[in-house]
Amino acid sequence: MIDHAVALDARIEHMVADYVLHNRAARMLKTMLDNAGVGLSPVIDHLTIRTFDIDRGAEPFVALGYAYDETIEYDDWYAKVYRKAGYPALFVDQAYSDDRGKTSIIPGWVEKFGDQIFHHIAVRVEDIEKAVERLKQNGVVFAGNIVGNRGDRLRQIFSAPETVDGQPFSVLELAERHRGYLGFLPPQADSLMKSTAPR
Repeated sequence: MIDHAVALDARIEHMVADYVLHNRAARMLKTMLDNAGVGLSPVIDHLTIRTFDIDRGAEPFVALGYAYDETIEYDDWYAKVYRKAGYPALFVDQAYSDDRGKTSIIPGWVEKFGDQIFHHIAVRVEDIEKAVERLKQNGVVFAGNIVGNRGDRLRQIFSAPETVDGQPFSVLELAERHRGYLGFLPPQADSLMKSTAPR
C-alpha cells in the first residue's frame, strides 16, 4: 500500500526544489532561512499552480489527500483552493474557458511553461515591510507595492518575475496574515496577478 503522506512529501519537496532552482528571490530567502536553521518548508503559506483545467491540475494532490475547499472568481480567471491538514494550501488557477478568459495571462503562461510546476510559492512573514527591506538589501526586486493595509487580515507582495526567453516565469510571494485568517482575498489576488503581467 502506498503511504500517501510519504508520496505527498516527496512530490512537494521535488516541486519546491525545482521552483527554488529557477527563482532567485526564493533561493535568496531559502539561503537566509537555512543559515538561521529554519529552512523554507516550515514557512510556506501556499503553493500555486497555473493550468488549463483546474480539476486535472489538482488531481495529483487530491490523490494524495488534498480536498477542495473553495472557488474564488475574478474578471478573466478563477481559482480553486485545496487543503490538507498539516500542509500548505494549494491554489490552482485557470482562465475562464469562454470569452471572459480571453484577456487572462494564464493560458499563455501555461502554454510556455506547463502545469506541472509551481508558478509561485507564498512564504508567510511576520513583518512584510521588514521582509521586503531585507530581501531588497540582498538584491531582490519587487513588482508593485504591498497589497493590503497595516492591520488587514492578509497583506501580500510578489517579487519581480524571473524571466525565461523574455517571458515572466515565476515569482516569490510574501504573505503577512493576522487574526488567524487562512483564506484568500479576491481583490488582492487579482492585483497581484496584474503586477506580474507581461508589459
